[in-house]
Amino acid sequence: MPDYLIIAQILVAIGLILAILLQVRGGGLGGIFGQPDSVYRTRRGIEKSLFQLTVVLAILFIIFSILIVRLAS
Repeated sequence: MPDYLIIAQILVAIGLILAILLQVRGGGLGGIFGQPDSVYRTRRGIEKSLFQLTVVLAILFIIFSILIVRLAS
């Protein structure tokens, strides 16, 4: 099994963990500064970019996992 796939998966996993931890629970980054969370808002700016990055990293993690299992057999 190629070692570069395992290293890539570890790096993607670390990036995914960081991206998830940076997301604010609830209404978004506005909740940090005292904005009410009762109003529905769409993600904008850095929140949207961080969400999209999380989705891409999750997909990459799944692809690397499948490749590693396929090449191991």
